[in-house]
Amino acid sequence: MIVCDTPTAVVILSYNSVKWHKLFLPKIVEQAASGYDVVVVDHASPDGTADYIQSNWPSVKLIVLEQNLGFAGGYDAALRQIQAKYFILLSADFEVTTNWYPPLYALMEAQPDIAALQPKVKYWKDKQLFEYAGAAGGYMDKWGYMFCRGRIFDSLEEDKGQYDDTVAVFWASGGCLMVRADAYHQAGGLDPKLYAHMEEIDLCWRLQRLGYRIVAVGNSTVYHVGGSVISYGSPQKTFYNYRNNLAILIKNEPSVRLWWLIPWRLILDGVSCLPFLIKGQWKNIAAVAKAHFSFYGTLTYWLAQRKRLKVAGKPRIRGIYTRSIVVDYFINKKQKFSQLPIETEPIK
Repeated sequence: MIVCDTPTAVVILSYNSVKWHKLFLPKIVEQAASGYDVVVVDHASPDGTADYIQSNWPSVKLIVLEQNLGFAGGYDAALRQIQAKYFILLSADFEVTTNWYPPLYALMEAQPDIAALQPKVKYWKDKQLFEYAGAAGGYMDKWGYMFCRGRIFDSLEEDKGQYDDTVAVFWASGGCLMVRADAYHQAGGLDPKLYAHMEEIDLCWRLQRLGYRIVAVGNSTVYHVGGSVISYGSPQKTFYNYRNNLAILIKNEPSVRLWWLIPWRLILDGVSCLPFLIKGQWKNIAAVAKAHFSFYGTLTYWLAQRKRLKVAGKPRIRGIYTRSIVVDYFINKKQKFSQLPIETEPIK
């Protein structure tokens, strides 16, 4: 068990990430003086990550996993070995900025009903743009499709200060996610079966069902390289996005919606393959079909997980868009969050 000397453990899950550690770890360690411990989790990397950390970063704590358990499984295994008040899940390909941490910590300390939060996530290769992995906070539409302030589908907005406010959201980015350790464990942690993609959305949804709030913090910024493990647009990413989206709906949606929502999603997911068809991306079309077969083949598992979380009453779920983001984006041409008829809830 790793017992942190500070309230917060910044936990970096690493797989073949020596090149990112050389680039980004110096700033992360430098900023640790603001109040956090750094823990690197070596995910059975063949590139010598563990040796590099031990030889070059004596202040960094190290956990070595014997096999690659995926993003969700790796973090879940590691966080069970760390004792801290807060966890920050930080992907290895993230660059932090000066004083990125204090605003996150201050808000957590001030408002105990906030279970998880994220800073603004911007694109490392073009730092004026928001990035796919969370941007300025995540939302879900009425059919269960996810989008962000600052990024809807493939449209990235330029950061002009329009999302410098701090607001309640539906989900916070798993690339840089601060979460209360006790709330994390109460919600059951990250689901290893999800492996990668949307596992943080599942966690945030369960935290909201327990009565907590999820928040995007506008006065803290980090930068994400993106696609360094599973590349954007790859069939593998397509598979996990479609399969896991269906899985978290089964795990968290009210029963009254599920009987019609899942069949309807089968139709919508088929329609969503049209861009793949137009572009001749047959492997992505096959990945969508594979995702559905995988989902139905593991349905008993997702139903069992649904029963594990005991929720009292009917807590308010924030950050749900009551319209279809697919219709508004592709048909109504609303490609920026500010164009959507949605009210945000400010955090004071």
